[in-house]
Amino acid sequence: MNLDTARSVADAVLYEGYLLYPYRASAQKNRSRWQFGVVMPGAYAAIDPSENSFTQAEMVVEAGAEATFTVALRFLHVQQRTVERATGAGFVAVDSLDVDGTPLSSWDEAVECEITFTAAELPYEYPFEVDGGEDTEPVCDCRGAPVGRVVRRRRDICGVVTVSARPLPGPWGARLLRVRVENRTPLPRPGSREAALPAALVASHTVIGVTGGAFVSMVDPPEWAAEAVAGCVNIGTWPVLAGPPGQRDVALCAPIILYDHPEIAPESPGDMFDATEIDEILTLRTLALTDEEKREARATDPRAAAVIDRVEAMDRPTLERLHGAIRYLRPVTGPPATDTPWWDPGADASVSPFTDAVEIAGVRVAHGSTVRLRPGSRRADAQDMFLAGRLATVEAVLLDVDNRPYLAVTLLDDPAADLQRSHGRYLYFAPDEVEAVS
Repeated sequence: MNLDTARSVADAVLYEGYLLYPYRASAQKNRSRWQFGVVMPGAYAAIDPSENSFTQAEMVVEAGAEATFTVALRFLHVQQRTVERATGAGFVAVDSLDVDGTPLSSWDEAVECEITFTAAELPYEYPFEVDGGEDTEPVCDCRGAPVGRVVRRRRDICGVVTVSARPLPGPWGARLLRVRVENRTPLPRPGSREAALPAALVASHTVIGVTGGAFVSMVDPPEWAAEAVAGCVNIGTWPVLAGPPGQRDVALCAPIILYDHPEIAPESPGDMFDATEIDEILTLRTLALTDEEKREARATDPRAAAVIDRVEAMDRPTLERLHGAIRYLRPVTGPPATDTPWWDPGADASVSPFTDAVEIAGVRVAHGSTVRLRPGSRRADAQDMFLAGRLATVEAVLLDVDNRPYLAVTLLDDPAADLQRSHGRYLYFAPDEVEAVS
């Protein structure tokens, strides 16, 4: 068992949504943060039903009473960074402070926390505490004169992780394992969500390893475990098998739904804090930021500055690798297939989309014909109604599997018609939805 095999994916989970493009504190999407895996203190969860004060992961494990479990609870601890300007009477908090042309802004940062323990005899309860604190960093200008300071504050956090198991019926020697993480941080006066977040576990997830056993896939369980897996109750987290394919002694319980054995794409040069996006798109968008926008992003967070620097330093081969990769192809054995698939127009010599024609109101309509679009009421897409009355060029006459004809068209006044034609991207209409013009 090696928990490090799941660590790269767990790190991506840790910072999922931490800071989103365009990586500036002023961006609207970065003013409502900390959306994944937030475990609030009980006092706040009691007044806001959309928040939980605990997470619960349940999974089936093939293991007897002699098995031991290693649990790593990982989360972010919100650290409030306040910029203060020096005055004659002391310091006053400000949103931003310009120091020799470089802005410093107030912002909520995060400190990584990891709590690891081993549970041999179940049930097992592991209390934990994370100390708060306050750090002050003086800020001076280029002449060495003090102009302000940066104050970072963290509050104490405490909670408990409970690991329990119960045997499952049947001859397989399996148990249902439950790992529950609870935030027990006192919060005397629950206020806004922003005020409660410094006492929360953010992006909370667990990496669980078993010695003397093996986890069962929650995504594709064997038949004997399907009923037990279906009965598992997971709250705020979802367990999957972690590590290389075939390994079943490590599970990752994340606040986002993953597949078994998730991994970071080897082409990705670094975290961009949005694993649901495409690195290439984010990279190109980031390169398109103005110098002033990049300056603000760098001032927002050190991790944002690292993203900007990495993107600007990216060479052409690295950028080209982000364009895409095919991973599912496998070597083909045996003689090559000679039969054309049934759905390929080439399978039927009688089908010729570029020479076939249909008759509309006595007029022959084929490739190159001009028609006026009259979308009918049976159209499910309301957008098609905006095309009513527009002229279009027929690019092909196609037949569906029921031998019904359809016209593939491009708009006559569309400046991108040649591009659409070269890509084979057409609009499709039935013959009774057009009028023949020529």
